[in-house]
Amino acid sequence: MNKGIGSWLTYHSEQRPEQAALIYKDKTITYKELNIRVNKLANSFLKLGVRFGDRVNALLFNSNECMETMYACAKIGAIFVPINFRLSIDEIEYIVRDSGAGHLIYDERMTQAVNALRERIKDLNYFIHVGHSPDLVDLSYENLIDQSLGNEPEFEMSENDVHMMMYTSGTTGKPKGAMLTHGNTQWNAINAIQFLAFNEDDITLTVAPLFHIGGMNILTTPVLYKGGTVVLQDHFQPDKVLHAIQAYKVTSLFLVPAMWMALLHSNLINDYDVSSFRFCISGGAPCPLTVIEFFQQRQVPLYEGFGLTETAPFVSLLDAKNAYRKMGSVGKNPIHTEVKIVNDLGSRVEHGEVGELLVKGPNVFAGYWNKPLETKKAIKDGWFYTGDLARMDDEGFIYIVDRKKDMIISGGENIYPAEVEQVLYKHPDIKEVAVVGAVDETWGEVPRAYIVLHDTDKNLTIEHFTTFCNGKLANYKIPKHIELLSNLPRNATGKVLKTQLRSML
Repeated sequence: MNKGIGSWLTYHSEQRPEQAALIYKDKTITYKELNIRVNKLANSFLKLGVRFGDRVNALLFNSNECMETMYACAKIGAIFVPINFRLSIDEIEYIVRDSGAGHLIYDERMTQAVNALRERIKDLNYFIHVGHSPDLVDLSYENLIDQSLGNEPEFEMSENDVHMMMYTSGTTGKPKGAMLTHGNTQWNAINAIQFLAFNEDDITLTVAPLFHIGGMNILTTPVLYKGGTVVLQDHFQPDKVLHAIQAYKVTSLFLVPAMWMALLHSNLINDYDVSSFRFCISGGAPCPLTVIEFFQQRQVPLYEGFGLTETAPFVSLLDAKNAYRKMGSVGKNPIHTEVKIVNDLGSRVEHGEVGELLVKGPNVFAGYWNKPLETKKAIKDGWFYTGDLARMDDEGFIYIVDRKKDMIISGGENIYPAEVEQVLYKHPDIKEVAVVGAVDETWGEVPRAYIVLHDTDKNLTIEHFTTFCNGKLANYKIPKHIELLSNLPRNATGKVLKTQLRSML
């Protein structure tokens, strides 16, 4: 009988019951304890009327309750819908309505937003409160666990059954619910383990948000699939991250580039023992060269990965032995995932040519919730059209050039903002940079750079940066406009909101 990803906990609770599965704040939860808590929560869901295919919304921070809710849904065939807790009330309301969920689990720190939500949406069946002081009309999360039995729910799952729905970041238009199946998450874990070769002794730290595919599936679920330990932190703070690495002897860490940059610029990293690291991963956006060089100097393998919510997320990873030789690449696809790069006619391009990256495999999502036309555009003949422009060298290494929609066409020449950004990142005064296309009467579009300096009191002119780029970029690629900002607008996962930058033009 196929039990889906919930069976991972059942297996490890029998094979290594006393092994630490989750560590959150002052709590260490073994696999045996975790499996019992998940079973009790799943059985409580059933009593509350949650049925196979029902959606369960979650406004939760990184915590054991978040992971327990995800696995409890998986054990009974329900669909876990984590919601970005940084969204506005209008955005949260949209997701709750769009998902059609009947239940909402929320952290007490989200009480204000939830109270506003309950005034707007009257057809939610239950609000479940995580914390110490629930509203009298809400259910207590811990009471639900205490009042149920820990026996295994008897449900059979197919690899094609959806267990989680993650809403894409929605940097353009309304967010879409990407439906991820039990098979997607399991094969993603298999791909990760095949590439990274970690084992049940590994300890990863998850501080990237679990409502994002990077936080949930790059290391968290693969480590739990293997039977290792996940340390959870509910918000990113460089000193606390470094303290946890030292205290728990963390062996792996995934962060998005903005987090890595913050960690490096905190000047605290040399005050802590991080020798337990076996490897680290950067993903979600191109990794600045300063981060790559930092890890090279300390001989800690830094893998640069590429993936999307729709691919659960593993598409490619640059392995440690090629990190120096192929700097700038996102590596190769794993064994169970196919990739190809095509032109606008759908034909494969030659090595070195730029085209759209397509992905195929058991990690490709089932489609967008209630959006058949969007799904049909995204998945054709089993291939997922990523919308990312890429090239592949003659050894099969993939280089992400840019988002298809972000490409700048200036006088008939294609300009890829990521290429310009990587050159500007080499400037010693630049902390962050983002390049977008600005309308130009002569050339159609020209590059415009938004720059954050290490020293915000400096007043550097465009001529200064133009001179720096001379010889490093073709003249038409050099930004024609520069604007200095105190910070770049980002979404909750660290991605720069280029649509917001374009609106500033």
